[in-house]
Amino acid sequence: MNTSHAFDLDAPPLGARALPAATDHAFQALRWAELIGPHAIDEISALTPLPRTNAGWVGAYLHLARGARTAGRDFDAVVYERAAQFFMSGDDPRRFPIRERFVDFMRHRFSRYPVGVPCDGAVLAAYDLPARGLGPGEEPHSTWVVFGGFDSYIEEWFPLLDAVARRGHRVIAFDGPGQGGVLEEQGVPLVAEWERPVSAVLDHFDLSDVTLVGLSLGGELVIRAAAFERRAKRVVAWDVMNDFLDVLMQQVAPVPPHVGRALSGLPGVLVDGLLALASRRPVVQWGLEQGMRVTSSKSPAQFLRFAGRLRTREVSEQVRGDVLLLAGRRDHYVPLPQLNRQARALTGARSVTTRVFNDAEGCAAHCQVGNLGLAVRTILAWEEPLLHRD
Repeated sequence: MNTSHAFDLDAPPLGARALPAATDHAFQALRWAELIGPHAIDEISALTPLPRTNAGWVGAYLHLARGARTAGRDFDAVVYERAAQFFMSGDDPRRFPIRERFVDFMRHRFSRYPVGVPCDGAVLAAYDLPARGLGPGEEPHSTWVVFGGFDSYIEEWFPLLDAVARRGHRVIAFDGPGQGGVLEEQGVPLVAEWERPVSAVLDHFDLSDVTLVGLSLGGELVIRAAAFERRAKRVVAWDVMNDFLDVLMQQVAPVPPHVGRALSGLPGVLVDGLLALASRRPVVQWGLEQGMRVTSSKSPAQFLRFAGRLRTREVSEQVRGDVLLLAGRRDHYVPLPQLNRQARALTGARSVTTRVFNDAEGCAAHCQVGNLGLAVRTILAWEEPLLHRD
């Protein structure tokens, strides 16, 4: 395997190096820079003028991609293109060619190719990363089963997951309904019943004892899946999320959770009208359009009603495994109170551990972007004694 851009779990944190940009644009820039390397922050910061709109960021990232490709930095180029694609509208004709280039490149770079897993009429793309760094005859320390959230491709995580495999853990990573190629190529929208794709993957690979890891919105989906899937012996919500509607409303119009839920229950015409007012902010309009595309909703009101189903309160008590809940002190997506709410609700879990990351650690943001290595080391340290417990 070509090991350039191999992720070093012990590298110094990239940190939350500030950009003079809106919070979400700055966060996304840090997200892509964590893949590319610290020089990406310098390249992005040098943009003049720094973009202020989604369309401006699309053009800026494509400009950086062209420069990287001219310089022979093909890895950087496809990541910059993926960054541009992230902010494109769903009907932008550039989206799919960029996806194809990115996915093909990552598969070849890391020598990982998908296995098709049938699930409810769809075919999930799952990747099997074998454990490495083991002695002769030594079994993998554990098997991780990993999935993303609302808008990532699982191939984005190859550098990080490959680093976990190099530590002696087998990693099965997949996109489910509403994610990656399952959405983009098959048109299969997100489902709330996440135990279905998880069970399909566990069945396909004949797994009986796994560490189940959900990223971003996956922090909600992982709890839902673990409530129904007893083979999830260890459960990691990276980050915690117990109520997606609460998360969504914080972006649209910050209100208490009960108010957001009441609004989502109003007649659709009224909800659409209220959201039309909120969506005068371009980032809100983009988010609603993205949400409708991912969930195959016909209106913003329908999307909000679906978002209301993505919560864990009704199923948390059914989780029986050991649970690790991660959170960022300054997560601008997930309100921090969701951490304690989720921890208190896991009344049937074998154990519940919480970890809040702060500014000094360089990863107080969503999903510990800025110091992903610390997040992985935290999971490994939490998991290790559980693997040897009677």
